Amino acid sequence: MTGAPLPEPAASPTATDAGVPSTARPPRPRWRQTLGLLARNPTAAVAATVLLLIVLMAVFDESLAPSGPNEIAVEDRLQPPSPAHPFGTDDLGRDILSRVVLGAAVSLRVGFLAVAFALVVGALIGLLAGYYGRWVDDVLMRFMDVLFAFPAVLLAIAVLAVRGPGAGNTALAIGIVYIPVFARVTRASVLGVREEVYVRASRSVGASDFRLLTRHVLPNAAPPIIVQTSISLAFAVLAEAALSFLGLGTQPPNPSWGLMLAEGRGFIDLAWWLAFFPGMAIFLTVLCFNLLGDGLRDVLDPRQRTLMAGSGR
Repeated sequence: MTGAPLPEPAASPTATDAGVPSTARPPRPRWRQTLGLLARNPTAAVAATVLLLIVLMAVFDESLAPSGPNEIAVEDRLQPPSPAHPFGTDDLGRDILSRVVLGAAVSLRVGFLAVAFALVVGALIGLLAGYYGRWVDDVLMRFMDVLFAFPAVLLAIAVLAVRGPGAGNTALAIGIVYIPVFARVTRASVLGVREEVYVRASRSVGASDFRLLTRHVLPNAAPPIIVQTSISLAFAVLAEAALSFLGLGTQPPNPSWGLMLAEGRGFIDLAWWLAFFPGMAIFLTVLCFNLLGDGLRDVLDPRQRTLMAGSGR
């Protein structure tokens, strides 16, 4: 005689069965997580804030400048910093504060255009070289090696010697100098991504090369490129200042931080403020770009990101 079947245990009620809505939150987007981690880094947060203020100053330069860049007042020439002229005046009586504010737009515009050009061209070259490999990699990267063989400033001077001085040609020259940098960084990152499981799985189901590059390879290879962009912006601003100092970049009477340094060099003993304030603008901008790049490197690196998230930094 067999016993009666045992009753099945009742399923435990869930929060949904009890009429209580679930409190589980959807995961935050990755970019919000990155910004949150970056904000926990005080150095990077301060650098980003200062850079934002500098960019806003460059965007609204004409509204913020007390006077025009070339308003001459000979009777006020070589005046030291004062309430009327917080940064003093130059040898023509022009307000240094106004020229520093207006020069920010020129210097940053050249830097951003140069890095944008180098980023697009260099990332494309590195993406193709790293993904396809073989003869494509050999041809493209040997050409990049040729560009790398030239000293950066010498290569920029050579481009400007052919194209002529000016802000636009300066941006082109600096962009050409930094193309190999982005190509190498992108290639190295793509080499580590192209053999990942999700890339091979998409390739096995017939995904095209264009889809693989744009949907899987490039987004996952982007973190090192983003960090390199921030660091290259610092060097681009510095390179623009150096070329303008040599007379090959922005031409007078347009204000540029490097050009203002060159103009104040002859008065360094008599009027220190002519070179001091443009130099401080260059120093502060380059420093903040470098500090922001260090912070981005920490939050975009998977191992550092996990440590930061776990430690609550």
